Amino acid sequence: MSEGATNGAEGIDRAAIFAKVRDHLATELELDPGEINDETRFREDLDADSLDLYELVMELEDTYGVPMTDEEASRILTVGAAVDFVAERAS
Repeated sequence: MSEGATNGAEGIDRAAIFAKVRDHLATELELDPGEINDETRFREDLDADSLDLYELVMELEDTYGVPMTDEEASRILTVGAAVDFVAERAS
């Protein structure tokens, strides 16, 4: 699915989800948002720790109403995977 595509009955915009995730990570980790793309890995590329990732999950759950179990969260390794997870379930 392309970055500008929408998904689901309510037209959740993948690009908007990506922007929210990117901005959250850039703020929390004090990074340039331009350094974050779909392939960016949370731990290896951003040096995010478990608390950083927990806060991102909480932000996504609160914003999009998409619950994520610890097991699901542990399988999401890249920014793009997190965006896709939300886009697929927020319909």
